[in-house]
Amino acid sequence: MYFTDRGIEELTSRRGDEQVSVAWLAERLQEFVDLNPESETPVERFATWLARLDDDPDD
Repeated sequence: MYFTDRGIEELTSRRGDEQVSVAWLAERLQEFVDLNPESETPVERFATWLARLDDDPDD
């Protein structure tokens, strides 16, 4: 188990039944980066990965 798995498990157990918008998630990610600027690159990569999930790799 990776250390981050614990955070993901906590997120699921505490907020797993909630539904949120992508706009809400984007605001929370921006807020997190504002408070933790050293995390900008991984958050940017994660956001880009989420944004492109449905892209066809052959395009």
